[in-house]
Amino acid sequence: MQRPSGRKPEQLRPVRLSRNYTRHAEGSVLVEFGDTKVLCTASVADEVPRFLRGQGSGWITAEYGMLPRSTGSRMAREAARGKQGGRTVEIQRLIGRSLRAAVDLKLLGENQITLDCDVIQADGGTRTAAITGACVALVDALRFMQREKMIATDPLLNLVAAVSVGIYEGEPVLDLDYPEDSRADTDMNLVMAADGGMIEVQGTAEGAPFTEKQFAQMLALGKSGIDELIEIQRKALAE
Repeated sequence: MQRPSGRKPEQLRPVRLSRNYTRHAEGSVLVEFGDTKVLCTASVADEVPRFLRGQGSGWITAEYGMLPRSTGSRMAREAARGKQGGRTVEIQRLIGRSLRAAVDLKLLGENQITLDCDVIQADGGTRTAAITGACVALVDALRFMQREKMIATDPLLNLVAAVSVGIYEGEPVLDLDYPEDSRADTDMNLVMAADGGMIEVQGTAEGAPFTEKQFAQMLALGKSGIDELIEIQRKALAE
């Protein structure tokens, strides 16, 4: 089996995390998984949703969107249509759930961090790239809050990263790009914390059902890929 990119089955695309990419946000990262590029910004507000007011707990939420020419043909902005699509809502909820698992919300105080993930260019794996990049933007926002004395203690519990795995031409592969994703028999997204804890597994057989053995192989590939991504996050945050 030859992958379209020429990568080995266990090989990630080149991954790059460029911090402080924009001027105004408390945290901002341009994340690149190969040709997939997502701008992730973290914005801090000293307020929480109504259901959390007076409870001494913070909140992390996310919004996700694809720019009109992030794909091969122009798509209309969802704002112009007046309604978000189901895919968009699903992905931004996934990003929010994933990043809330990274933080002790009680230590965040009654503050909210909003993570905006805007896809500039899509070539498969936009949601996994968004989670991986948004986590780094989140850490920078938490560091800002500590510097500004908004919080007394670092609430970060774990770095969180995500990667796609799948069955392509009968073999498990890591980090699918679009040519693989569009033809894969199985597509799965894995979100994990740096300590090895699983946060979310999303898997679907697009063609033939996958076996328990294939599931175990994909899981092992995903875990190894996330270990690499966590190390890339740590190196980026140390710069």
